Amino acid sequence: MWIAQGCRCVKSLKVAPIKFLLSNTSIHSRLASRQLLTSVRSGSKYGFEKGYKLRDIIKSNGIVARFCSSSPKPKQSKAVGYWLLGCSGMVFTAVVLGGVTRLTESGLSMVTWKLLGEKLPRSEDEWQTEFEKYKQFPEYKYKNMNMTLSEFKWIWYMEYAHRTWGRAIGAAVFLPAAFFWARGYLDRGMKVRVGAYCVLVAAQGLMGWYMVKSGLEDRFQGPSDVPRVSQYRLAAHLSLAFILYTGLISGALRVLRPFPSSATLAKVKGLASLTALAHTVKAMVFLTAVSGAFVAGLDAGLVYNSFPKMGDNWIPDDILSFTPKLRNITENPTTVQFDHRVLGTSTLVVASMVALLARRRPLSPAARRVATAVGAVAWLQVCLGISTLLTYVPTQLAASHQAGSLLLLTLAVWLTHEIKILKYIPK
Repeated sequence: MWIAQGCRCVKSLKVAPIKFLLSNTSIHSRLASRQLLTSVRSGSKYGFEKGYKLRDIIKSNGIVARFCSSSPKPKQSKAVGYWLLGCSGMVFTAVVLGGVTRLTESGLSMVTWKLLGEKLPRSEDEWQTEFEKYKQFPEYKYKNMNMTLSEFKWIWYMEYAHRTWGRAIGAAVFLPAAFFWARGYLDRGMKVRVGAYCVLVAAQGLMGWYMVKSGLEDRFQGPSDVPRVSQYRLAAHLSLAFILYTGLISGALRVLRPFPSSATLAKVKGLASLTALAHTVKAMVFLTAVSGAFVAGLDAGLVYNSFPKMGDNWIPDDILSFTPKLRNITENPTTVQFDHRVLGTSTLVVASMVALLARRRPLSPAARRVATAVGAVAWLQVCLGISTLLTYVPTQLAASHQAGSLLLLTLAVWLTHEIKILKYIPK
């Protein structure tokens, strides 16, 4: 039956010359496809007779569809975009929760790590057993020797919440990824992205435990030392989280705000400088956040609690007191705080330039609003940082400051995506 329909279709499509169907040029291909997708009428001595659309025949016959399509196209569903957006929200929460865990000095309360999660103590005997494990490690011996069981429970719950949330992120990434992959919802580019997300989630969990182990090692010499995790591993742990978050946001935008189909990417006059600045904001936010991890790892926020000067000087005297000199960048609390100030101020300048330049560039209303938000959030972020410094790093302000960096990064990623959409023009 479908062969007969095809024959009727051939008769009805006499208006489409054969050269349109065989030509490889883009203009012939477009004219042919346009002709085939419109209603077709054939003349006869009895009047006009409406023919079959080739599109309808292809849809109703799977064999014809397989031969007519150049390659199988994955199902287009916004569910993938909402899934990635939800995962990015979970990573956002995990970063803030991890910051709170670090600020409350709860990260070393759990001295073991199991892939599927640690058992939650139920009885007082189990709690006491967990507490006895904690007493064997440097943080208790050199810092918390007067801690009570109830105080230990509080910091243990904080770390337990952070680890449990991290495992929940793993489940939220791996299980839907397998489902969408098996059902054909992911195109080739998205498969690469999803594979990278899974690798980053796994690496993030392993790096988290590797970081905690550095605070449990017997490398502290006495009561004058402050047991803490390695600032290098802390920075690596935070960097992986920021990379994962950026990837998830970009993937979500790719699905929820797709680039126009049947279009080509071209240069649009006046957007090159704005694009470069927007990418610079992303890089600056990332570098500033990494430097913030060194600030947290060394408790450098408690060294000079004044602004804009550091004590009585613009550049403190002990900024290069360590030898060799390169050690100061990552191990001298004074230098680490100074670097964080400079990076934060530089990010503010670039973000403000983005907001100002966006007013004079051919942007869509959405892109212009996002650019304005980039500048506004950058100012808010700097104000939060200064307030956190002047008030000796209270947990609420410091956590808000860390959340602000993620918000600014989100807006910068969104802005670059909106600008790229403007560069797609119809063929």
